[in-house]
Amino acid sequence: MKHLATANRFLGTRIRILRKRGKLTQEALAEALGFNDRQTVSAIENGRRRVTAEELLRLTEVLGVPLESLTDPLQLDGEGAFSWRCANDTKTACLEDYQQQAGRWVAAFRTLAPEVGRPLRLVQWKLGLRRDADCESAMLAGEQFAKEFRLGSAPALRLAEAMERKLGMLVLAFDARPRDGISGAACHLPDLHAALIVRREPAERRHYTLARELFHLLTWDVMPPNHRESTDAPRGRRAERLADRFAGAVLMPAAALHRRCDWNELSRPELLRQINAAADELHVAADALRRRLVSLGLLRRSTARELPEPALRHNRRRPEDAAPPALFSEPFMSVIERAIRRGRISVRRAARLLELTIDDLAELFPEHGLSCPFDL
Repeated sequence: MKHLATANRFLGTRIRILRKRGKLTQEALAEALGFNDRQTVSAIENGRRRVTAEELLRLTEVLGVPLESLTDPLQLDGEGAFSWRCANDTKTACLEDYQQQAGRWVAAFRTLAPEVGRPLRLVQWKLGLRRDADCESAMLAGEQFAKEFRLGSAPALRLAEAMERKLGMLVLAFDARPRDGISGAACHLPDLHAALIVRREPAERRHYTLARELFHLLTWDVMPPNHRESTDAPRGRRAERLADRFAGAVLMPAAALHRRCDWNELSRPELLRQINAAADELHVAADALRRRLVSLGLLRRSTARELPEPALRHNRRRPEDAAPPALFSEPFMSVIERAIRRGRISVRRAARLLELTIDDLAELFPEHGLSCPFDL
């Protein structure tokens, strides 16, 4: 009986979301389904009335969606708000494909995690920033976040773990074709926040993108990001400028930069050496560190502008020298592993969900320190 009530609530929620996406009123949907009044639709959407098989098929026709969009919990169809960080010329159709793919991963985690003993957070953590916050407030919030969550002297290396373990967020590393111009995304749901990062980008860029997506997830209610945010002009929009300042403060603690040296008194060769060395230690891009020094007043803007870009690019290292992280994440794969062992999802469906062959799925578990839950 409890399972039936849960199923009714899920279906009702999905119908309400798809109805609103189709810009239908409850009255219009009731008329299309042959109901006498909108109260019947309201009861369905609130999970108080069961939908018959005939009504379900009619709903797919009226809403213009496949049956799976109404019944499959392992996909987000109309649920969740996404914000993508991408190039200006990224095609909308391409973005939609990535969003459908990412939606399936997020939906799978949201559905399977509670079933295998990993409940979702009832309350989502938020930043205490107002809609009219300035850049100084965003930087202070970033500094406070790093201190409160004890990210240490190299916050970039501990940020993902803090988001997963302490905030209950989902962090996923995924593959994207370089020509598509995708850098990352944030997904906002009432019961789950997720950040998605392209794993084959340079580590410094991944870390900065993750910190920016964190800002959007923590401020979504007061300053929701656009569906697509440009990587070509990251500081053009006010909310993006705040995200940039917050990310810089999280990843590059002011105290460490103050202690290191008197940046304005260094010769140009020594200044370049110190910026690249500090950026390496913090696992951030040298150009991002240069901006952070200027925003803290530790480096004159005129001096920063005189530094040659090639001497800072990729911290004077080849970005391909570092191996990318494994696909997805340990918490995500741990849920998939438990779900397979407990029969919550079949091996074949899990492989299809992650767009892997069964052999590749088997090899992925050990990459996250997990044993494979099935025999080949």
